[in-house]
Amino acid sequence: MAMSLSLARVALPPLLQQQGGAPRKLHPGALAFPAKSFFGAPLAAVAVSPASAAAASPLRRRPSSASAVVAAGKGYKMKTHKASAKRFRVTGRGKIVRRRAGKQHLLSKKNTKRRKRLSKMIQVNKSDYNNVTGALPYLKVNRNAE
Repeated sequence: MAMSLSLARVALPPLLQQQGGAPRKLHPGALAFPAKSFFGAPLAAVAVSPASAAAASPLRRRPSSASAVVAAGKGYKMKTHKASAKRFRVTGRGKIVRRRAGKQHLLSKKNTKRRKRLSKMIQVNKSDYNNVTGALPYLKVNRNAE
C-alpha cells in the first residue's frame, strides 16, 4: 500500500486563543507535542505550564508559528515475480544460482552421469544479474562474490 505525503497542522487549544480580544503571550516552552506521536499520525498541541515545560521534554523546543509536519511515505512496494522466485536462489555468499536445463523429460536417452550433472546448481552469469534482480527486487545479492 502506497502512502502519500500528509500534512498535520498544529492547532492551538481554545484556551490559548484570544481571550477578550487581547492576544495572550506564551512562554517559549508552553507548547509540547505528545510523546506518542509518530510519522503519519496527526499531531496536536498540548498546553503546558511554564514550570512543567522543561520536565515534559528534555530538549528545549522553540515554538514556530504555523509550523507543518511532513511525513514521508514509504513509496511503492516492489513486487516479486513468482515464476523467477521458483527458479533462482541465493547462496550464503550472495551468488545467484539456478538449475541446469534438460532434466524434465526424455531422460531415458541420457546416461546417469549426464542426468547427475543436469541436476546440479550452477551460478548465473554476471550479465544476467540485472534481469534476475529486476524480477526479484528483495534478493540479497553480492555482486562482488566470485
